[in-house]
Amino acid sequence: MSAPAQPPSASAGGSAFAVEQLSPDFGFYLRTTELLAERRSPMQHIEIVHTPLFGRAMRIDGCFMTSERDEFFYHEPMVHLPAIAHGDPRQALVIGGGDGGAAHQLLRYPNMARVVLAELDRDVIDMARAWLPAVHRGAFDDPRLTLHLGDGRAFIESCESQFDQVVLDLTDPFGPAVALYTCEFYRACRRALRPGGVLSLHVQSPIHRGPTMARLMASLQSVFPVVRPYLQYVPLYGTLWAMAMASDRVDPLTLTAAQVDARLAGHGLTDLQLYGGDTHHALLSLPPFVKRLLAEPARPVVDGDSLDDPSLDPCADRPLRLVRD
Repeated sequence: MSAPAQPPSASAGGSAFAVEQLSPDFGFYLRTTELLAERRSPMQHIEIVHTPLFGRAMRIDGCFMTSERDEFFYHEPMVHLPAIAHGDPRQALVIGGGDGGAAHQLLRYPNMARVVLAELDRDVIDMARAWLPAVHRGAFDDPRLTLHLGDGRAFIESCESQFDQVVLDLTDPFGPAVALYTCEFYRACRRALRPGGVLSLHVQSPIHRGPTMARLMASLQSVFPVVRPYLQYVPLYGTLWAMAMASDRVDPLTLTAAQVDARLAGHGLTDLQLYGGDTHHALLSLPPFVKRLLAEPARPVVDGDSLDDPSLDPCADRPLRLVRD
């Protein structure tokens, strides 16, 4: 691990601000008080910072990934909406997700026999294990968890196992990561799912990255008979964020709120902070502007494409900015 940058001196009255830009016209900042750890792996720049608002947070290449205090806004809908729609997942795969948050949520299901975590960068896991126990909550030490280090696409294309649930907990679709957002990749995911299996992933923001969201949805719809987008505001991401669930036959809209709550209770999941019967349908209820966005024709993403979204300004590796109070 490289030596961390020096945090601003409190006695000098300084503050550090991590600035993240979501588009050429919009972004946000988050005050930090300490750079706790930093590592430049062969693939990316990983930081753990302390923030007064969210506690410890992980940034990768200048973009916030997760934090101690708001991770449930992302991990609970990403994992539990498809898991409860499935009913009884027992074998699951997470591609990405090196912070361990998605794996932890999957391992809360009492019948879950195995979770495979396929993460490209071992340094992400090591940093999360050491600095973010409030996110992974010991998932890396659960005997039901199997770690696979390497390219997630290569893993799923060669995998002979099938899963009840696949969670794509990925970085944004820029550069090489686009290969994990194409029709060809989604077809490999479908082959890795058992009949009635469920897939979930994030599909960007309908506000700031609408064209990209529309193309990702078109890609999913070209592969899966059932595709349901859903929305959640994620505080650490600074905007309304979109996710999607896909399946060959399972439709989350068929469940009533009472059925969702009954399934959660049956799995002993009575202490979730965001997801439940009422929020299940709230998440899936799309406002008219999103319906209009997704009703417009959009070209699916195929191998070799780049996502040249005119609203997009990919995150650069931005250092903390020091300012004086």
